[in-house]
Amino acid sequence: MDEAPRLLTVAAAQYPIDTLATFADFQAKAARWVNDAASRGAELLVFPEYGGMELASLLPEPVRDDLQAQLHELQPLRDDVVATWRALAETHRVTLLAPSLPWQLDDGRFVNRAWLFSPSGQAEYQDKQIMTRFENDQWGISAGAGLKVFETPVGRLGVLICYDSEFPDLARALVEAGAELLLVPSCTDTAAGYYRVRLSSQARAIEQQVAVVQSPTVGEALWSPAVDINIGHAAIYTPCDHGFPTDGLLTISKDATPGWQLARLDLGAIHHLRCHGQVNNHGDWPLQGDRLATTIDVLSLP
Repeated sequence: MDEAPRLLTVAAAQYPIDTLATFADFQAKAARWVNDAASRGAELLVFPEYGGMELASLLPEPVRDDLQAQLHELQPLRDDVVATWRALAETHRVTLLAPSLPWQLDDGRFVNRAWLFSPSGQAEYQDKQIMTRFENDQWGISAGAGLKVFETPVGRLGVLICYDSEFPDLARALVEAGAELLLVPSCTDTAAGYYRVRLSSQARAIEQQVAVVQSPTVGEALWSPAVDINIGHAAIYTPCDHGFPTDGLLTISKDATPGWQLARLDLGAIHHLRCHGQVNNHGDWPLQGDRLATTIDVLSLP
């Protein structure tokens, strides 16, 4: 039986790290961005990894120049940040993945946490699973709790924060748990880093026959030792198969201009590929195990 259309308008933010004078400036910026996407029909809004670090611009200069000090001084702002995004999701009746920010746990460790809000104001979060060298070695950000699948009005969502997208088994675990759409908020400071996340996200779309939404930070914030350079392109990726772009690029930004990338996505058509696509990547995934379980021969060919 053919899958019924399940149309969804998705907005991926290409989000700049701005210098803010007051917390009210942050709230006004958040409101502008959400209103812009919602007024264009977006039902799911995806913001990037570490977009919340722009709030460090509100701290005294000696604090914002110190990688560890800023982590502690951001914490008093976090509840008001969550309240801001929650209110916007409710007001505009959208599902919204907010920019992630460092979050201190009860044991004193810091994680990279992205909050997801529903149109009714319900809130849950996803913590990053695997840390980059910078996060581990210089910044002191730790891995958080495990992966989650979120039941939302727009479908079942999974979140792979930046580097997490580069590990296929994480995506597979989410899809096996029912995720229909993968969200990849990212923050990369080199073109190479951006392409690692982009190409990994596209690979996950092919392997699991799902759509993947990437939202990056962009531009310079030279006052910040954590997010000073930001390179990326907002995009929505699909499998390369019937009814979708041959290169898997449903939409992608053309330059570094801040703004939204919006696209109409048919989740029903993507699910249909798992039964009727040219290939069966999702269904054939377990066959890898059968192959790996066989003896690997090492042959000498003089």
